[in-house]
Amino acid sequence: QLQLVESGGGLVQPGGSLRLSCAASGVTVDYYTIGWFRQAPGKEREGVLCISSSDGSTSYADSVKGRFTISKDKAKRTVYLQMNSLKPEDTAVYYCAASIIDDVLRPDDYDYWGKGTLVTVSS
Repeated sequence: QLQLVESGGGLVQPGGSLRLSCAASGVTVDYYTIGWFRQAPGKEREGVLCISSSDGSTSYADSVKGRFTISKDKAKRTVYLQMNSLKPEDTAVYYCAASIIDDVLRPDDYDYWGKGTLVTVSS
């Protein structure tokens, strides 16, 4: 069974950068769309961006376009979320997840989830 573990969260100042990692074990990630989601206190979980299993294409939420990027290292079975120009409103618990459906960014379409890593953007 596919297992996902996030790491790299922490406290960062506004305008700073952070890179999150999502390490997969149990099954290759090659056949899954991997997505990053976030959930702020009192808010619903939202899709941030994902990388397709079929062609490596990516989909982004409008709120992070131009600031966040996603990449995959197949050999390491790890997916990265590079976050630049961070804002206080990016503060949330960030989750990675896997879906057998190609190129989707809705939480309900994802079957496997990590436990999350907290990102706090504050001065």
